[in-house]
Amino acid sequence: MHALQLSRARLPATTEISIVDEYGDSRQQAIAAERALTVYLNKREIVTLMTLGDDPEALVVGYLRNQGLLNAAEDLEAVQVDWEVEAAVVITRHLPEDLEVRLSTRTVTTGCGQGTVFGKLLDQTALTALPDTQLAQSTLYQLLQNLNAYNETYRSAGAVHGCALCQQTDVLDFVEDVGRHNAVDTLAGRQWLQQADSANADIFYTTGRLTSEMVLKVAQMGISVLVSRSGVTQKGVELAERFGVMLIARAKGRHFQAINTQNRLALDAIPPRPSHARSSQEYRSSKKASS
Repeated sequence: MHALQLSRARLPATTEISIVDEYGDSRQQAIAAERALTVYLNKREIVTLMTLGDDPEALVVGYLRNQGLLNAAEDLEAVQVDWEVEAAVVITRHLPEDLEVRLSTRTVTTGCGQGTVFGKLLDQTALTALPDTQLAQSTLYQLLQNLNAYNETYRSAGAVHGCALCQQTDVLDFVEDVGRHNAVDTLAGRQWLQQADSANADIFYTTGRLTSEMVLKVAQMGISVLVSRSGVTQKGVELAERFGVMLIARAKGRHFQAINTQNRLALDAIPPRPSHARSSQEYRSSKKASS
C-alpha cells in the first residue's frame, strides 16, 4: 500500500460535568463526549456523524467503506481530521462510477443516533460468500465472560455502545461510541487501515440491537457470526438468512437466543433448567391439553 497521509486527531472519549445527586451533594461526573464530524469525500460533503472522537480516522474510513463509497483501501491517499472546523477530509484515487446515484438514495435505519444506508445497500445480494464459522456453546460463554473486561467508557460514563471483533474466545479489537453503527464502522476502518490485529476475526459482538444495518455491515466485513446482548429485528433476520449470518441474540450470562444456526452451533454446555421452567415441548403439550 502506498504511503497514506493520516491525521491522528483523537480526543478523550469522556468529559466531566457538575451534577447534584439524590442526597443534594455536588460532584463531578464523567459523561460520554458527543461531537459532530462532517465527512467530505474528494471535496463532496457526504454526511455529518455524531461520535465520541476516540478514533475519527478509522470511523470515517469504515463508514465510507460500509456505504460502498470507497472501492479499496489501496485507493486512499489521505484522511485528515480537523476538530477546529469539525471536518474530516478523505481523498481517494477512485470513486464509484454511480456515486451520485448512491447518494441520491438514502435510508434512515433503526441504528441509535439515526444511522443511514446509501445506495439501496439493503437490497444487495452480491456479497462474497461468508465462511461457515462454527461456534460452540462453551466458547460463547467464555467469550461473553472475556468481554466483561472491556466497556471502559460505558462503566465510567454510560450512554455508549460497544462493538468487538473476536476470534472465538479472544477479543481482538473493541470500540465504543455513541452509536453502534459508529462503533462497527470504526472497526471496519481499522481493518482497512491495518490498525488492529483483526484480520482473522470470525465473530462480531455488539451491545446494540441486531438490525438490518448491523447484519449488512458485519456481512460486508466477511464475518458470519453476530452476537448481541440485545434483541433482533425482523429485517435483521431476513438479511441474516440472505447472507448466511448466524445471529446470537440476548446473550447474557448463560442465556441466549440463536437464529439461523445452519447446524453451526454446538450445544456442548447446556445449563441446568430451573425447576419452575418448562421445556418448549412441555409448554406446547400443556397448551394442547387445555384447548
